[in-house]
Amino acid sequence: MGCAMQRFQPILATLTLLSWLAVPLAASAQQPESPAGQETIEVVAFGDSLVAGYGVGPDEAFPAQLEAALRSAGYDVAVTNAGVSGDTTTGGLARLDWSVPESADLVIVEFGANDALRGVSPQIAADNLDQIVATLKKRGQKMILAGMMAPPNMGRDYQATFDTIYPRLAEKYDVALYPFFLDGVAAETALNQDDAMHPNPAGVAIIVERMLPTVTASLDAIIARRETTD
Repeated sequence: MGCAMQRFQPILATLTLLSWLAVPLAASAQQPESPAGQETIEVVAFGDSLVAGYGVGPDEAFPAQLEAALRSAGYDVAVTNAGVSGDTTTGGLARLDWSVPESADLVIVEFGANDALRGVSPQIAADNLDQIVATLKKRGQKMILAGMMAPPNMGRDYQATFDTIYPRLAEKYDVALYPFFLDGVAAETALNQDDAMHPNPAGVAIIVERMLPTVTASLDAIIARRETTD
């Protein structure tokens, strides 16, 4: 009996090893591959509480849901949450250098909601955003400028000036524009938290779904650029 067991020990060891290897192999088989088989694309979501995920769990915030959606679509990406609740365009500009590494391939810039709520001069918001976009452009980083709209209570003149900031900057610097970050979610009770300003997890999912074509277009451009430089 002892001799027989000794003969089978190498076989059992091999079977055990194969059973352990089967788990990660099966898991990796379920993971979508990058369309071009490239290295992971680094995306930074840079903004205020709408990016940071105020009132929702870490896995329910915009960066996490966006990364999950992109990976499901086959993109090898890592989306970093560089959102700070309460930030204005002034705060974003002040922390740009340490919040957005130069290694980032794509930066989603989302600021302005707090400026509008506080009645900050549209010119100040425009100047801050201009410097943010100009800096990222100078670095050679691809970006998406996510627009914001002033609330109606600020008056028509304020709205007319504030709402044009984003399309003007997008045209000036030739960057991708997503016109309104809260498109499909703003003023929808079922998609917002009790404060009626911050999206709940379902609202975040709508934002991700609607923004996805804009993001994937930028990712495809990044992948194409990598292919031409390899």
